[in-house]
Amino acid sequence: MEPTAGKFLKNLLRLFFKHLYTKFAWAYDLVAWTTSMGQWKTWQSAAIEVLPNGDLLEVGHGPGHLLLTLAQHERKIIGVDSSIQMGRITARRLRQNGYRPNVIRSLVQHLPLPSGHFSCVLSTFPSEYIFDPDTLSEVRRILRSGGVFIIVCTVHITGKSIPDRFAAWLYRITGQTGEPGDDWSEPLKRMGFHSRLDYVQQERAVVLRIVARKH
Repeated sequence: MEPTAGKFLKNLLRLFFKHLYTKFAWAYDLVAWTTSMGQWKTWQSAAIEVLPNGDLLEVGHGPGHLLLTLAQHERKIIGVDSSIQMGRITARRLRQNGYRPNVIRSLVQHLPLPSGHFSCVLSTFPSEYIFDPDTLSEVRRILRSGGVFIIVCTVHITGKSIPDRFAAWLYRITGQTGEPGDDWSEPLKRMGFHSRLDYVQQERAVVLRIVARKH
């Protein structure tokens, strides 16, 4: 049984991050940097290493750092997010760096995008919606044959400094570290994906990355 303190803290943080993604989106970068001890963008980079050629879609783009990085690498990418606040922040970030803000406000379960178009859909540290059958159905629909769905899902902090140890404790007690769960592969399998779980070794953490390929 999950400890009462951990369950309470997890529920509290879920509510906090819900508001952080909307009403308090202006503080998202600061909170992400602080709770990850400056590693958030490095963790996200685990999605870039296995990207195929072709058109990309980022689901839940947040404040747009990954979109900007990929635009700077001359990748053709669109971002989708349901948060109007995150959409504004991302559009401003891209414009300030000289890029067209190709972002769409939409639920991932109902994407206004053509079928069989994208070579890759990626998402970093999404919430539970990512394994929803409607989400997986839409992702599969817009992917071309052989396209991949990349999910950077959890992280195990391995740094030995006091701040890293505190972050590791915080992520552990709130359930944001370790394996993504024993049943992560079954929804992907039912939707017609071949999937694997990668352990990406970084300097101060091991990032867990799911790579699922459309049949």
